Amino acid sequence: MSMVEVDARGQQCPIPVVRAKKALAEAAVGDVVRVLIDNDVAVNNLKNLAASLKCTATDEKFADDDFAVSIEKGEAAQEAADCGCMPMAIEPNRVVSIGSQYMGSGNDELGAILMKGFIFALTQQDVLPQTMLFYNSGAFLTCEGSESLEDLRTLEAAGVEILTCGTCLNHYEMAEKLAVGGVTNLYVTAEKQLNASVIVRP
Repeated sequence: MSMVEVDARGQQCPIPVVRAKKALAEAAVGDVVRVLIDNDVAVNNLKNLAASLKCTATDEKFADDDFAVSIEKGEAAQEAADCGCMPMAIEPNRVVSIGSQYMGSGNDELGAILMKGFIFALTQQDVLPQTMLFYNSGAFLTCEGSESLEDLRTLEAAGVEILTCGTCLNHYEMAEKLAVGGVTNLYVTAEKQLNASVIVRP
């Protein structure tokens, strides 16, 4: 048995979980992944990750902003890794529909952080959506200056269709600034959603 330490202090959700998941995937059965974090939300998220993988987890608190979660990789987690599920697989007719550059309502600064984190989290999923639709201020996410461009390009390279509303690009005078994916119209936007088996709206 060996221990792998992941220092995720100062990193926002979902990065501590993503890094822990990657470390567990590379670990052997019986190995322990110890994740250092600086907030109790990350502690809960890591314990939920461990539960979903049927791993044993213990947590330690050293100070108000100093925690560690140790996750021991079990047989069930190894079986899940060996199940033959291909990472970055595309789920047909699964659509992510993004109508704002912010996730949720309330504080726009927080909403921007959440949306950036959500799009990054998509790149870490085992199963990806077939299509991502961007409209209204969501169009800003696919244009020059967006902090999500790298993640969206990763998704596009993996086979995800990235489509941005042309009417929205024209309204915001950004038609020449589209930096990832293609341009679409409301007919296609309606068609994609009507034919979808799952629609995700963050």
